[in-house]
Amino acid sequence: MMLTAVFLLLCLTGHVFAEEAPDVECVVVHQEYVKCSWNKQGIPEVNDTFYSWFHHDKEISNCTTYMSESSTNIGCIQPYNNNKRFTTFYTRLVHGNKTLHQRHELKNRVLLYPPTSVTVQNGSDFNLWFYWNQSFTNCVESEVRYRINNKKWMTSQIGTGDQNFCINLPSSTAQYELQVRSRLANNCGQSELWSDWSEPAVWGYNNTTVINHPDVSVFKWTPFLYAVGIVTLLLLVIMLLHHERIRIIPIPVVPKPSPVLYDIEDWLRFSKGLKGNFKANYNEHACPVREYCYVSQSDSESSDGSTLSVTTDQTDCSVSIPVSDSDNLFTPCSSSTSDVLVSPQDEEQVSA
Repeated sequence: MMLTAVFLLLCLTGHVFAEEAPDVECVVVHQEYVKCSWNKQGIPEVNDTFYSWFHHDKEISNCTTYMSESSTNIGCIQPYNNNKRFTTFYTRLVHGNKTLHQRHELKNRVLLYPPTSVTVQNGSDFNLWFYWNQSFTNCVESEVRYRINNKKWMTSQIGTGDQNFCINLPSSTAQYELQVRSRLANNCGQSELWSDWSEPAVWGYNNTTVINHPDVSVFKWTPFLYAVGIVTLLLLVIMLLHHERIRIIPIPVVPKPSPVLYDIEDWLRFSKGLKGNFKANYNEHACPVREYCYVSQSDSESSDGSTLSVTTDQTDCSVSIPVSDSDNLFTPCSSSTSDVLVSPQDEEQVSA
């Protein structure tokens, strides 16, 4: 009997727990509306009915917008008027035959949207600056987390109202990634809820996001482009030499002056065909060369037709030629001394 009683008690208790209404959790989303949900313990078996109101409200508001999952109501969105979060918020959830009443303090239950427009710039001061936007500038504090080369995240708190963060002297060979989240600051009733993290902003090596950074693919292809250019230039030179478009003429070094005379043909290094053109291919007979000297008169003359003795000079290679014409005023010169007979008539003609 005792065991039967315990078993019946456990069954009844389990049935009561199964029928118990779930807890309701409410937050103010970006100070635009109140979102309440009751699916923390799982999806309810039946659709619940939700009611809510703020302190001093004259009417109880029915839920106009339900959130559902698998065709079952799991939450409700209610309109919100600014600054009502400082007053008590009441909820009533009808769960089958049971009704759950709760009161909520929403002052520290404000959930903001994540910051938007997160950008990064490499400033003129050589520091890395991150910027973002948040609707409530004067009542918002932020927290950033960043990492270098996908390593461990590092966090930093940002003062109220500030919407920028600086990394001093970043490395040009490292990659920087940053995210930011926000919440209401203490001067506006600090919230215990942080927003979700923003979209990341990335800067540095392999950068593909916000700011203009040199494309790394260009640096990877640079050696290949240099090699292609050099090979192309070599091929062009070979083709031009093959078609005799370029003729290389080596200029010999000018020799230093020397007392020993060299053959100019050996110095210029003419080709065999051109060198042959400098050789004579004909024979020439030697001929004697004579010099004629003017005959000077002597101081003594012979009135009776005596001969005048004149001394002349003649080269060794000359030959004696008989003088047949007495009118010739020139006689051949000889290296030896010889006497030439001159008639009185010829002497008069010479003096004339």
